[in-house]
Amino acid sequence: MNKVLLREYHALCEGGICQDYLTESEKRMVNEDGAVFLTGIIQCAEQKNGNGRIYPEGILRREMQNYQKIINENRALGELDHPEDSVINLRNVSHMVTECWWDGNHVMGKIKALDTPSGNILKSLAESGVSLGISSRGMGSVQESQRGTIVEDDFQLICFDIVSEPSTTAAYLALSESQQKELRNKVWTKADRINRALHDILK
Repeated sequence: MNKVLLREYHALCEGGICQDYLTESEKRMVNEDGAVFLTGIIQCAEQKNGNGRIYPEGILRREMQNYQKIINENRALGELDHPEDSVINLRNVSHMVTECWWDGNHVMGKIKALDTPSGNILKSLAESGVSLGISSRGMGSVQESQRGTIVEDDFQLICFDIVSEPSTTAAYLALSESQQKELRNKVWTKADRINRALHDILK
């Protein structure tokens, strides 16, 4: 079978399902530098997603182990919106995955918004409470079965992008609890937050 670009969407939202996973160093970055971190489910194994595809656990664990090496080298970059190819375009990079781990069949992740044009848009959207999505991007082939569309052993994970639409049920990223509290304490009206997000998008 020919390899094709496989993209899986997971919903990101502000609020409730994620605990605060930030280290003390990361909390200082939030408080002193205004850094923005998102945490939550970024991929799932053995579960049919909104695209009807199922990722076998063994294949996904192998690819996440390989991806961990990229994380360790500070190269786990992703884009804002989904490109149509398998190449990460540095001009569109908005964030970096800084950590990932397994929780049952769920892959959890911690993502830091970068100080890039796309990253600043991501920060504004997250701080304004806009519901976002995260999407894995990879190359591989699939095979149909009674369970659904099974991702084959030749699958190669490329990156995780920030997008607008989800495909995996109950998979959410959120601002850390400390960031949510900080934002609640800011004297921003809803209109202020929307205007700031639109300003950064149009700038």
